[in-house]
Amino acid sequence: MPSAKNLIVIMSDEHNPKVAGYAGHPVVSTPTLDQLAASGTRFTAAYTPSPICVPARAAFATGLPTHQTRAWDNAIAYDGTIPSWHRILRDLGHHVTSIGKLHYRGHAEEDYGLSESILPMHIAGGIGDITMLVRDPDDVRLTGKKLIENAKPGESDYTIYDRRIAAEAQTWLREVGAKPHDKPWVLFISLVSPHFPLTAPPEHFYKYAGRALPRPKLYDDEERPMHPYVAMYRRKSHYDAPMQGEGDVNRALAGYFGLVSFLDEQIGKIMAALGEAGLTDSTRVIYTSDHGDNLGTRGLWGKATMYEESAGIPMLITGADVPAHATCPTPVTLCDVSATILDAVGEGDAIAENHLPGASLLRLANAPAEDRAALSEFHTYGPDAFYMLRTLRHKYVHYVNAPPQLFDLEADPEELNDLGTSNAAAGIRNALEARLRSILDPEAVDALAKADQAAMIEQHGGEAVIRARPPAAFTPAPGGGKH
Repeated sequence: MPSAKNLIVIMSDEHNPKVAGYAGHPVVSTPTLDQLAASGTRFTAAYTPSPICVPARAAFATGLPTHQTRAWDNAIAYDGTIPSWHRILRDLGHHVTSIGKLHYRGHAEEDYGLSESILPMHIAGGIGDITMLVRDPDDVRLTGKKLIENAKPGESDYTIYDRRIAAEAQTWLREVGAKPHDKPWVLFISLVSPHFPLTAPPEHFYKYAGRALPRPKLYDDEERPMHPYVAMYRRKSHYDAPMQGEGDVNRALAGYFGLVSFLDEQIGKIMAALGEAGLTDSTRVIYTSDHGDNLGTRGLWGKATMYEESAGIPMLITGADVPAHATCPTPVTLCDVSATILDAVGEGDAIAENHLPGASLLRLANAPAEDRAALSEFHTYGPDAFYMLRTLRHKYVHYVNAPPQLFDLEADPEELNDLGTSNAAAGIRNALEARLRSILDPEAVDALAKADQAAMIEQHGGEAVIRARPPAAFTPAPGGGKH
């Protein structure tokens, strides 16, 4: 049983797991994250429960996959009804603080189980982006052009927000964390970088602007996979179409890379404060993200696919009982982080008591590689759902009413060879589909999501009213303090 220690969970937003120095990126500078990776264990097959913000964060809060939270899209958010790991711990006498983005529903009467919530960001207006409820593949989201329009040096509301989050975290560690507590505390620090807008502080933007940057994989038109969903998302998201040649692509990359380095800088400040408060030996640290970003690969930007760049996430853990300089290939998701939080502060029994499906990263890091199945699912944008199952070797993507995808990640880690319709791989596909169906019924879950979305469409005045609303490019940063 791991020793009970304080825990910091740092979550970024939309961090492609390949874009970090420790991950072998040839350009991006992330010295703080590199040090975290070196001092602990890196999970190399870590995934989001859903490659979009609100569902991913609901799954993280509850430790349950999306088909159980029923937070399907960016309009149906966590409302506190299902017990969260923070509520479990608060009820057991632990001090649990969040600083930064939560992306819950945010209604004043809802109790999310936190001892305190500092600078919280919830879905806009308590309703979020309800245009996502209309799953029309021909409804092109013209807000996508803002991706390249905003790719430049400067400060955005998001970088200013992240600076405030990092400052509050440094203060909390010195003023609250360093005081005596009856039980180990948990501090959840949730930053929004490197989520677009791709406006990076100049000192970080110009680390990469004007340089020869790695060209996105499979970017040319003739290289791009034409799977029906992938082609639809490329067209509907409208991120790549406004770009005018290599200069725009490099500018977008410079903005994203600059935001990753800016993120690393903020985490560095938090880690320095942890040490200055004398809390390093009594505190474990987890770094992760809610989902990744395609970042131009295959002509795709944003998330919403099951490729490694989008569904994959960084996952680092360091501290007591964690092997140093180690990697773990066992497939995991944010639901496992939820279980880990309980285990790390001495409440491991609560995992089974609350029927959580996750396993503690502390236990997995100290065990041989396990052929677990990591699940991710997606229920918006396109007309039908799709699901990813990741085992030690393979990734299987099951689409309702579209051809499957299959990748042998041992032989093909860059996902260049889709075996989804290969006769030779039929046996593997069938076995993985059966494994998926042992977890959920893809068609029944798809129908449930659509029924919930249809009910919310009616609640908001019908489809015509929702179609008349402008889609949101991103959630506005908050301006307030505590509640």
